[in-house]
Amino acid sequence: MATDNWALGLALLLISCSGAPREHGASAAGGALSDAGGGSASRAGGGEDEHAGRSAGGTLAGPGGRGAGGDATNTAGDASARAGGEGSGARGGRAGGDNESAGSGGSGGDGASGSPAFAGSAGNHDGAPKKFCGNIDTGNAVDPQGLKFATYWDQLTPENAGKWSSVQANVNGEFRWGVLDATYQYAQTNGILFKESSFVWGAGQPIGATAAHVENWIRAFCERYPNTKLIDVVQEPPPHTTPSYAQSLGAGETGTFPWIVKAFKLARQYCPQAVLILNDYSNIEYASEQEHFIQIVNSIKEAGAPIDAVGAEAHGLKGVSAAVLKTNIDSLAVRTGLPVYITEYDIPDPSDAVQLANFQAHFPVFWQNSAVRGVTLFGWIAGYTWLTSSGLVEGTSPRPAMNWLMTELGRPVLPN
Repeated sequence: MATDNWALGLALLLISCSGAPREHGASAAGGALSDAGGGSASRAGGGEDEHAGRSAGGTLAGPGGRGAGGDATNTAGDASARAGGEGSGARGGRAGGDNESAGSGGSGGDGASGSPAFAGSAGNHDGAPKKFCGNIDTGNAVDPQGLKFATYWDQLTPENAGKWSSVQANVNGEFRWGVLDATYQYAQTNGILFKESSFVWGAGQPIGATAAHVENWIRAFCERYPNTKLIDVVQEPPPHTTPSYAQSLGAGETGTFPWIVKAFKLARQYCPQAVLILNDYSNIEYASEQEHFIQIVNSIKEAGAPIDAVGAEAHGLKGVSAAVLKTNIDSLAVRTGLPVYITEYDIPDPSDAVQLANFQAHFPVFWQNSAVRGVTLFGWIAGYTWLTSSGLVEGTSPRPAMNWLMTELGRPVLPN
């Protein structure tokens, strides 16, 4: 891994979060977050902060309401076929140089997690990481003041620091790795999984980006962060977002979405050991959104994209029953032939009882379903979350949903 621009003092500063909480508004060039006074921060269309075009005030705009501008499969044999029985846990060899299992052993393969309520959640097959429950950083830092992230979460995703436009505001400028360096190093030092979000996102690209720049960005990232375990290769595909360079990136590829195919091929080429994910929103909440997403997944698989898994952001699940959620997840997994990652789960509600009830309904579905390989929550410290009232900890005091989740996972419960 390259070590240029590595400053220990900067890293230590970034890892320690202090000062007044900030709402996450549209970021300035280079990925710095701006302060948004009061209420929930909206994501400005075309901005560098996560999720352009989502609505303000802590509510989602609904299907198609977000976005600006406009997943381990088996390569040996059938791309979605898995030899062996449910839960066999057998692992096949590597085929064709791809990081995909040949003849892997079924979709179960989960051993006991040791947690009180979520037994049967660990030990994924296909070389994927052990099932995890992780979170994102807090305002570009990892440890909030007075709390240690790695005590409660076993996987880390940078909310914004991993976006290409946060690292490089203009393709003629230098890569600015400082925040991402510190976040990645935190994960390595603390022995937790590091997930990248994202390589290609139509709403967050550097000015002047071309297909050649895309390859340079992916290559540079993979060389610098070789122990990245999971990657959102393409975030929020059409009709939600489409990058300006889509046509040139897809040159020479086939299918309806050749630029997505090429992005996955580049990710496999330069990060061969990572689980490669196509990530989107509303694909486990709304049937129409899921249908289109499944069509994209199967199209790019047919065109040769080395996709390992699908991602579901899951911001719109408040009030969705456990039965409906299970049906939707099962449909997504079965119809794509791919495992599922929950990538941005939260429940925005000021009522502790409502938030807790939703966690109690949804989380066992995530954790007990062998198709779901991991869950990433989208923030945990009140005042630093994207959606208002989705925080799980106020200062250092946990809300009931946080205490419940930690208890069920067999992890430490925060002091009141």
